[in-house]
Amino acid sequence: MSCRPLPPSDRRSAISPVPQPPRGSGVRGVEEPKGSSVARIAIVTGGAQGIGKGVVEHLLAEGWRVVALDRDREAVQALRREHPGRIVLALVADVAREAAVTRAFARLTKWCAEAGEAPGIDLLVSNAGLADPVIGPIEDASLADWRRWQDSHVTGAFLMVRAAVPLLRQRHGSIALMASTRALQSEPECEGYAAAKGALCAMAHALAVSLGPEIRVNAVLPGWIETGPWQKPSKRQAPEHRAIDREQHPVGRVGEPRDIAATITFLASEGAGFITGQQIVVDGGMTRRMRYAE
Repeated sequence: MSCRPLPPSDRRSAISPVPQPPRGSGVRGVEEPKGSSVARIAIVTGGAQGIGKGVVEHLLAEGWRVVALDRDREAVQALRREHPGRIVLALVADVAREAAVTRAFARLTKWCAEAGEAPGIDLLVSNAGLADPVIGPIEDASLADWRRWQDSHVTGAFLMVRAAVPLLRQRHGSIALMASTRALQSEPECEGYAAAKGALCAMAHALAVSLGPEIRVNAVLPGWIETGPWQKPSKRQAPEHRAIDREQHPVGRVGEPRDIAATITFLASEGAGFITGQQIVVDGGMTRRMRYAE
């Protein structure tokens, strides 16, 4: 069965073309006036620990205003203590649950009203998801096991994107979906995690086509990222890497959340205005290295 393009009469862009914004309008891909002080707003899910926390802290350092969502109450409370007055909102929310997402966006809308701002966001980082990749032998896995990965990664991303699109359109923002190099290569017994991360890659290019040119969407695929120092206080630990852990990476080290955060910040910038629907691998070159048993 072959797939044919929709006739022009059925394409949204042919029915309702999006006017090109004037220069200096704040739209991604359009040059901002030098010295512009337009405050950018980002939402980061899974933003109180791990890679998500690293992204939040990097965005704060870059002058962004950040809304952080995380289902772990201890982690959210720690994030508030560590960054008092700097984060717009830090909320306990399981983004795989529709009601929780609705409440979170209601809080953001309320904050905008109290701050005298029109609702709008510049960046959605859909990072939340079950971190443990191992499902066990597939013949022993339950449907509940399978659904945990799909709900936390894929359903959560869907619910967040659906809620965020109207606000992203206000500022011609962008979306980063946190996938993984496990969407490209695997270890045994990781089918649930790999399938969920692969789905996010597919979702990114589908959304890029559906939401462009107003909103750009990309998938970010981290490799081995050391998150021990970015966990909640009760789980925080110093990294311990063997020499071989570092040497097997062509760049000579294991990744850190700042590597992912810097990539996401670039993808949200005017400099990335011609990049959408892509899978951006950030793994120190590991997926490009041939490995055979000696």
